[in-house]
Amino acid sequence: MSKRTNPLPLLDGVKPSYLVLPHDKRFYHLPLLDFLCIRFPFVGREGWRARLNSGFVVGSDSRPLDEYAPFAAGETVYYYRETSRESEPRIPFDEKILYVDEHLIVADKPHFLPVIPSGRFLRETLLTRLRLRPELQHLNVADISPLHRLDKDTAGVILLSHNPSSRHAYQKMFQEKTVKKVYEAVAPTRTDLVYPYSVQSRMVRGEQFYLTREVEGEPNALTTIELLENCGVNSLYRLYPHTGKKHQLRVHMMRLGMPLLNDTLYPVAHEAGSEDYSKPLQLLAKRIEFADPFSGEMRIFESTMCLSGV
Repeated sequence: MSKRTNPLPLLDGVKPSYLVLPHDKRFYHLPLLDFLCIRFPFVGREGWRARLNSGFVVGSDSRPLDEYAPFAAGETVYYYRETSRESEPRIPFDEKILYVDEHLIVADKPHFLPVIPSGRFLRETLLTRLRLRPELQHLNVADISPLHRLDKDTAGVILLSHNPSSRHAYQKMFQEKTVKKVYEAVAPTRTDLVYPYSVQSRMVRGEQFYLTREVEGEPNALTTIELLENCGVNSLYRLYPHTGKKHQLRVHMMRLGMPLLNDTLYPVAHEAGSEDYSKPLQLLAKRIEFADPFSGEMRIFESTMCLSGV
């Protein structure tokens, strides 16, 4: 497939979204406005009318589409997601930039901050914030893209690419599992385990899309756990994920009867939007190590943050 070229620029650090209009006979004789109201009913008819008449909804030829534009199956429509400042207040923690070169940005992400725009988060994400940082404006900030996942609730080191020509080489490191990640966590103390202790299981997507569950079958997730400091009721652990399943560390620690301190998903999922900023999840991506695919040099980046639960 050819690379999709977005005709709209960044707006306040946010890339436009796009939608390919489906080949569906139900919509062939409708105005585009009617289709968008059906596809995204939560925006509302007046909301879509205002967007279409703003000049910021365009087709692949960069021409603005207004409220009278016809539905055209196969056409790509580009638009900006909209959230109000009131519905998306600032997350009161700041990211740090640890390192920048011609390929990479290494950031230290705080707790509570999502990496990429999704759901109710648009402006308050690491990606949007980095695109607005003055010290990065010499780069093509529209090309900044994370190379791996880091949960919204987890703090610590994350690698991002800003150079499309070298991105695949760094992505390949993660695909081939040659990147060593080290986490720290605070959880209930268990002294009956022989450390380092390894746990493995088969993980699949949960019934709720944002959760992970364990099932019978061949293991696809492996974690090694070390006890760093016995602090009484809770202790500080070092965790080594040998695989990269979603929420792997949280699920494996819960399985051992050691759910991470302040975990709002496991064992019981709390309602979205109920974050308590005084109680961050006690999980930190402390260190990341890899051999640079271009120089061969061993690269080690470490978070400047520490957990507060012990």
